[in-house]
Amino acid sequence: MKTIRVNPQNSWFIFCIDVRGNRRCNRSMTQRLLSLGWTVVLFTLTTIIAQAETKLPSILGSHMVLQRDAACPIWGWDDAGTKVTVTFVDQTHTTEAGKDGRWQVNLTAMKANAKGRALTVKGSSTVKLEDVLVGEVWLCSGQSNMEWTVSRSTNAKEEIANAKHPLIRHIKIPHRPSAKPESDVPSTGWQPSTPKVTGNFTAVGYYFARYLQGELNVPIGLIGSNWGGTRIEPWIPPAGFKSVPALKNIADKLDEFPQKNGNRINHQSALALYNGMIHPLLPYSIKGALWYQGESNNGEGMLYYEKMRALISGWRSVWRNADMPFLFVQLAPYKYGGDPKRLAGIWQAQLSAVKNIPHTGMAVTTDITTLRNIHPPNKQDVGKRLALWALANTYGKKGIVYSGPLFKSLTIKDGRAIVDFDHAEGIKARDDKPLTHFELLTAEGQWFPAGAYVHEGKIIVTSKAVRKPIGVRLGWDQLAEPNLVNGAGLPASPFTAKVGKKL
Repeated sequence: MKTIRVNPQNSWFIFCIDVRGNRRCNRSMTQRLLSLGWTVVLFTLTTIIAQAETKLPSILGSHMVLQRDAACPIWGWDDAGTKVTVTFVDQTHTTEAGKDGRWQVNLTAMKANAKGRALTVKGSSTVKLEDVLVGEVWLCSGQSNMEWTVSRSTNAKEEIANAKHPLIRHIKIPHRPSAKPESDVPSTGWQPSTPKVTGNFTAVGYYFARYLQGELNVPIGLIGSNWGGTRIEPWIPPAGFKSVPALKNIADKLDEFPQKNGNRINHQSALALYNGMIHPLLPYSIKGALWYQGESNNGEGMLYYEKMRALISGWRSVWRNADMPFLFVQLAPYKYGGDPKRLAGIWQAQLSAVKNIPHTGMAVTTDITTLRNIHPPNKQDVGKRLALWALANTYGKKGIVYSGPLFKSLTIKDGRAIVDFDHAEGIKARDDKPLTHFELLTAEGQWFPAGAYVHEGKIIVTSKAVRKPIGVRLGWDQLAEPNLVNGAGLPASPFTAKVGKKL
């Protein structure tokens, strides 16, 4: 009970309330106070302090998609010690809010369900979420090419008019850097796909979901947490930096991030966007992550590979899923200016990631580019190519060609470079012309353009200028659009390789 006395203009008042607003001044106390000349005023909680209520984070809302075949945390806040009951379909779970007011229950794993049902939370107040589905949930993160909306993609008008996919749901997280891990963040709320709202969805995510939903026939939820122009560092959690020895210089200084500029947080600082745009989503259950980023780290070469390792291991750590699928888009050719080889260094880092980090996938985009537009509008093929990786490797669908040729090995014989590829069945030139953008490396360290042809499923690379090659590379220029594809028409990734060295 709180008793508060004030003396406005020489008139004494006493407030007697408990934390729920119940009147605690009994009759004898009141009479005694009145006999002493006191004025007794009893207020309910709504007058003095806010009425206690049960609160949920914005990631939990009507129209949301819960992850199938996984425990699904449901959490929120209430007065300490308050009993909270969560009911969904045939499940009922009860807990108490802790000393900090936070509570959490875990719904047991459920099969996919496309029928919207209510989820009810009863604590100090009752919260009812409507039209909740169970299906597959994917985080869509990165910079502008992931944030790029359906309204700005190819055939936007037609795509939006046909966007009648109520089993695809999207929630957008606003740009919000933070100096500390946030527990909640505003959002658009979960929105079913309709012509009215789909134009604002992440285009890559939406086309991924549309293809996936058509193949799996289950609801798909997309969490759009992305920000154009951002580097990779602000998205990485502390555990990620600490897991990669090559990033020790950052890991040792995490307490200094993110930097503040006056009262403004630098959104490009390490941790800033993890704190403000990823941490508030935890521990919402997801299947995996889609990632389209790297333009803002162009020029870092293989250092970007180390940062990808940190991001992937960090997200897997905070979601407590060591095998969480991480599917990403290899950057498209574009006229960045400056050294035309810088972008190729990012391509090599991305290729190394898909080759060396388990449960990853990479959509190559060298054939669907706009060389003077850093945002290629064809996001339909990008989303589909990511979905092919998911269908084959995450969902175990058989008979799917999900990748273009990826460098496997290099041997040198009789002055010729013999290159073997994974995913090379039916390997050929896309346009039935000679293969383009191959080069050979001399022992003196010089690169020369080279011819190439297909022989028994391998690529033979030769040049009269290079009699004893020690290395080969493909598409090693920011404007390169190599024509090497496999039988499914999926393009080969650019690469560079030397004899005896692994990617």
